[in-house]
Amino acid sequence: MVEALVFLAPGFEEIEASTIIDVLRRSNVKVTVAGLKPEVIEGAHGMKVVPDSSIDEVSVKDFDAVICPGGAPGYENLRKTPKVLSMVKDAFQSRKLVAAICAGPTVLSDAGVLKGRKCTVYPGLEGELKKGGGKPVRRDLVVVDGNIVTSKGPATALPFALKLAEKLVGKETAKRVRKETLANLALK
Repeated sequence: MVEALVFLAPGFEEIEASTIIDVLRRSNVKVTVAGLKPEVIEGAHGMKVVPDSSIDEVSVKDFDAVICPGGAPGYENLRKTPKVLSMVKDAFQSRKLVAAICAGPTVLSDAGVLKGRKCTVYPGLEGELKKGGGKPVRRDLVVVDGNIVTSKGPATALPFALKLAEKLVGKETAKRVRKETLANLALK
């Protein structure tokens, strides 16, 4: 079974985290939510989530993808956690899928995995990607460059999650989930 690791930090963006987790689970991807701490983590807008484990209890080698939701101060908490940066770098070097949405791509930049890669981020943070050698694309909502997938923010969470499903388990599964969730009616 394909497995994905979703990092969860205090101040995460609820729409992004829950959409990613839900769409991937509907796609038969085993998702592990790894919190920066093992107890309940509160999102940027008050939603509380109990992670499956803490980042200290997981290893990148056990996953096919690592994913960073955004949200403030969630992305800042991810950026300042050396273990998260190390895990992102290890996943990238192992050719696993590395993905981030909203301000989350700044974590990828700090981990040094965006050098020469097309990417996107929440508007206004493009300079943070350039610092890490990324090539921000402003017009696209979801940008794929090799094993890196990035997206802009809460409104793009569904197309982002569907792209992750496509990359992890194939177009047919992503198409099925798109239809079942009625995303085919809302997305072009």
